Amino acid sequence: MPIITKAVFPVAGFGTRFLPATKAMPKELLPIIDKPIVQYAVEEAVSAGITDLVFVTGRSKRAVEDHFDANVELENQLLAKGRQDLRDMVRNIVPQGVSCIFVRQPEPLGLGHAVLCAAPAIGNNPFVVLLADDLMQGEQSPTAALVAAFGQIRHSILSVSEVTPEEVSKYGILRPGPISAQGVISVAGLVEKPSMDKAPSRLASFGRYAFMPEIFDILRKLKPGAGDEIQLADAIDQLARQGKVAAILNPSMRYDCGDKFGYLSAIVDVALNTPEYRTRFGALLRDRLSRLDPE
Repeated sequence: MPIITKAVFPVAGFGTRFLPATKAMPKELLPIIDKPIVQYAVEEAVSAGITDLVFVTGRSKRAVEDHFDANVELENQLLAKGRQDLRDMVRNIVPQGVSCIFVRQPEPLGLGHAVLCAAPAIGNNPFVVLLADDLMQGEQSPTAALVAAFGQIRHSILSVSEVTPEEVSKYGILRPGPISAQGVISVAGLVEKPSMDKAPSRLASFGRYAFMPEIFDILRKLKPGAGDEIQLADAIDQLARQGKVAAILNPSMRYDCGDKFGYLSAIVDVALNTPEYRTRFGALLRDRLSRLDPE
């Protein structure tokens, strides 16, 4: 049985970069073809052995709860039309044995505050955090890799990737220490969005984390940081300075679906990797590219 069985999904953001689409619809429900972004994150967590899903929501996020709830009327209508395949798909969005808990973040006070809102549901247990904006695709998911690594070292772990020098100012950047023979990187600190010349490395922390519950104690005492918000990166930095944070390389391809171009890239690559669409969609892309003005 996995040591970590609980996951937190902070889904309370406004999604302003996708307005007006997100005026009435949560950004986490924007589809990659026919599946919402957040469902990919949920499936990633469930495949890693997670059984308790904690969603931290905000105003106008009821649709996220509805998506993961049962819809008996829809299921009966699909059955009446002989579409048991679709009925089963809708019914199995959350597999048997997996529970969903929805917690409200009363004010948008930052990612660290959103994670702290999940504390009553997590209790004194280790847990993972998945940011649905980051879609991960690959043979091994970063959440599965974090859970496996946590089983060995038993303290907080970050999933990290190397970025270009031009990108370091967009992310929390590791101040790395020694690397073990198993590829586990010790973390001396985390610098939030440093300038290129002040970045301690090019290893960026993305939207997958495994935490010991002690992170809550730090978040409770943490003063607002950048943007006058409770920053998760600041809490990680404090924990790292105590020698209680490690990192592993993200084994997956990451798509930043909080960015319009990243979202488009995810749709294209998922379509090309789906047998049902690959041939026709590839032909469509070639046709459209052939029409572009070479200039």
